[in-house]
Amino acid sequence: MKKAFLQLHIAVFLAGFTGVLGKLITLNEGLLVWYRLLITAVTMWILWGYQRKIVPLPAKDKLRITGIGFIAALHWVSFYGAIKYGNISIALVCLSAMSFFSAILEPLLTRQPFKLMELLLGLMAIAGIYIIFHFDARFKTGIIIGLVSAFLAALFPIFLRKEVQRINVETVLTWQMTGGWLTLSLVMPFYLYYFPTDQLFPDLSNWFWLLVLAWLCTVLAMRLSTNALRKLSAFTVNLSYNLEPVYGVTLAFLVAGENEQVSQWFYLGFAVIIFAVVVHTSLLRVASRRQLAGQETN
Repeated sequence: MKKAFLQLHIAVFLAGFTGVLGKLITLNEGLLVWYRLLITAVTMWILWGYQRKIVPLPAKDKLRITGIGFIAALHWVSFYGAIKYGNISIALVCLSAMSFFSAILEPLLTRQPFKLMELLLGLMAIAGIYIIFHFDARFKTGIIIGLVSAFLAALFPIFLRKEVQRINVETVLTWQMTGGWLTLSLVMPFYLYYFPTDQLFPDLSNWFWLLVLAWLCTVLAMRLSTNALRKLSAFTVNLSYNLEPVYGVTLAFLVAGENEQVSQWFYLGFAVIIFAVVVHTSLLRVASRRQLAGQETN
């Protein structure tokens, strides 16, 4: 359990850089994700294919994981869209709504009873976002897109967890990224028609940041978080990812100077979200200690 938490929080730390990278990469959100998936998928096929960690799958498994990859791709597109239409801090804070969506979606999809505490903590995260939304209307569009991103981010780990419990991590992630790229490729002509851009190809600077995004913040981070998902619930993973705004917002303040763009209501809403994370972490520690004490008694 301790190893799973360590892997999860390293992944969260790496994920904290993605917001700043989304600002540094000047491509629009659709192309940014398309190139990210392409680099990531090629890297995984080369790296894990050479290590012979990718196992053959039946067609139905490939299709199912491809669907999960498409949901993940849409999550990333909406996440970077929230950055483009809002800013890094807003997009990252909106991801905190994952805990609320997960507390509802996971019991519904896995046919398990709802957990009151998870619902309450998820609602606290929503309350923090509402404070920002209600008192600072400048980022309304970015917040709405960010909430869509949070819903999609809560959805795909639930399906992904079922796959990694029966198929090795390398195979699942490789097909997830490949499927996400293939399905997004089908959508891109329509996307570019409605959201046209003059920059279709990355320049040298964009290539550098795309490689950082793909190799560190995707390949490494997803491997660690997926390993953790084997031992932890999707809700725990999602709520732990609420720490991503802590790292990301700090970087946004330092790198992009976004502390000058947000009001005092942002800090109040952010504090509510952090409080929910602290409470959940404390509850997990208490539960872990009781479990260990029960094992020692037996």
